[in-house]
Amino acid sequence: MFDEDGRLDPFLKTLLYGVFALALGKMLWTWLTGTAVAWIFNGPWAWLTGHPWWAALIGAGALVMLVGAARAVLVVLGFAGGYVGPLPAAPPGPEPDTADEGVTFRMRELAAMSPSEFEEACAELLVRDGFTDVQRVGGAGDLGADVRAVDSDGDLVILQCKRYRARVTSGHVQQFNGTARPHHGADVAIMIGLAGFTEPAATFARQHHITVLGRAEIKKWAHGTHLYQAVNVLT
Repeated sequence: MFDEDGRLDPFLKTLLYGVFALALGKMLWTWLTGTAVAWIFNGPWAWLTGHPWWAALIGAGALVMLVGAARAVLVVLGFAGGYVGPLPAAPPGPEPDTADEGVTFRMRELAAMSPSEFEEACAELLVRDGFTDVQRVGGAGDLGADVRAVDSDGDLVILQCKRYRARVTSGHVQQFNGTARPHHGADVAIMIGLAGFTEPAATFARQHHITVLGRAEIKKWAHGTHLYQAVNVLT
């Protein structure tokens, strides 16, 4: 019924909305063809035909009020009236903080990203969690380092981000193990596999102190949990 991100299945949501709309439409139609029609013809319509001058006066007043209300809305939205010309310069102030402390991603969003977009998303989550010197360095010849960052203890963190459809294998973890610390000097080596890891891969990672994030850990991290709280970091 609910997907991995906790949202109601789109088909069921459409079905529920359709049932609700049909029930509401049936109630409205019953009211219009019954009570409402009889009330209109026996109440207001009878009064209007019996007092034409008062009806015209009330109609003109309502029209004036409607035009005034519409003009007020246009002024508020900037389409009519008000000051026309260049806006005054804003007073100088502190530079805005570009880091968004509320960055989150849905699993479906991550799955729809390209490999480079997935690496960028991981970098944004590190910034959200307070990591410094965050750099996306993934690309040809990156030797396994997709994102670099420094945590609150001053440790260098190296991330390799795998947005594969299949689980990450032991061979990929072995390659990362051969470069993360010897070449990049990582204090904390982390592999992120959107489809998860095979059991041999996870076993090798534990033996060589490489932290791995599968779907469950990525979901926690992407939904707002700090990286180090979403997984046990191995150093």
